[in-house]
Amino acid sequence: MDTNANTSTRTITKTNVTSRRRVLAASALGLAWAASGGPGARAMAADGTGPTPRRARMKLPPPTGPYAVGTVSLRLVDRRRADPWVAGRSRELMVDVRYPARSVAAHPRVPQMTRGEAAGFDRVNNFGDLPKGRVDWSATRTFAHLGAPIDRRGPRPVVLYSPGVGDPRTLGTTLTDELASHGYVVVAVDHTYDASAVEFPGGRVETTRLPQEFERALKEGPEAVVALMEKTSAVRVADTRFVLDEVDRAFAEGRLERAPVGMFGQSAGGFAALQTMHDDGRITAAANLDGVLAYVSDDHDEGNLSSVARDGVDGPLLLMGMDGDDRTNVPSWRALWEHSDGWRRDLVLRGAQHATYTDATSLIPQIARQLGLPEETVTGLVGTVPAARAIAAQRAYVTAFFDRWLRGDAGGHLLDGPSARFPEVRFV
Repeated sequence: MDTNANTSTRTITKTNVTSRRRVLAASALGLAWAASGGPGARAMAADGTGPTPRRARMKLPPPTGPYAVGTVSLRLVDRRRADPWVAGRSRELMVDVRYPARSVAAHPRVPQMTRGEAAGFDRVNNFGDLPKGRVDWSATRTFAHLGAPIDRRGPRPVVLYSPGVGDPRTLGTTLTDELASHGYVVVAVDHTYDASAVEFPGGRVETTRLPQEFERALKEGPEAVVALMEKTSAVRVADTRFVLDEVDRAFAEGRLERAPVGMFGQSAGGFAALQTMHDDGRITAAANLDGVLAYVSDDHDEGNLSSVARDGVDGPLLLMGMDGDDRTNVPSWRALWEHSDGWRRDLVLRGAQHATYTDATSLIPQIARQLGLPEETVTGLVGTVPAARAIAAQRAYVTAFFDRWLRGDAGGHLLDGPSARFPEVRFV
């Protein structure tokens, strides 16, 4: 989601909310938030003196599809690959699998974040203007039911999800629950030591290494920063291809009926979706939610294009940008567009900010109301588009995209041109 930095990797500030998504990290890979740690000066004293402050508790919007949603969390270990961030370990991931459930009776709804993940997320303070210790991140419940039996009536297309740099996989819950409620199997991937905190079975929590890595790169100079961006992207793509191997295994073993596979993500996760599609033919269609495709400090900088931007892709792609981001002014998107041969759409959500394409859209306004935060905190993070409209638009267009290209269903032709149902969405 990349929310806590200003417009330059050389001059990082902690105060400009409206432009914090513009740093390297914010635009390309979301690393700069990590260096600043977030302005948590308004949090209560750590020694516990004074009254215990009330902590905000939030709700997510229920999915709209015809299916109830089941979920399982899986630990995956790639024993063929050394972990790129920690020496002496094999690469280890946690994923959430969402799916249409046959029944959810006696299967509880799972929290959005475990206690360990919530503590790590709060410690990093990824939403920079929120006071630390004042939000109960582990109290939010998703609409996915733990261990519910899968509904196996017909093939279920598979969609992978990758979050922004520094974000947990769970910050895309609104869309992953939504797709599962429409009959998709959705695999949300945590990129260990990139995500704020990843909790493994048994309670072990691994926290992000990117703040230290970014501080080191800044001291070494611009080339080191670019190299770190390239490494972070490459790790994410390698993680995704390993998850695709596990999906193939599930197909081969009959745990899933073979079906097309798509991918989407926000920010660096959207970059990963398109880069994986470029590198690996198993991705049929990819959607990028406001992720730049170059190793640059600002979305609008020229140069340092990724290979997917230089080469383009042959398959269907969807770009959805915040207000002010489209292929006319984001050079990496323009290059991708010019070099791609397949079906493609470029959409802008009017009034949106970078984090609008995460669960922040629904969570931040609730937090602000409960903690008495100023309106500019909300608009700086998630823009001026009303939360209900932003959520409805994202759900509709992302679902329509995968319906068309993984199911062959054009539905109401939502992607063919502007719609009176969604005046907030501009076709570029």
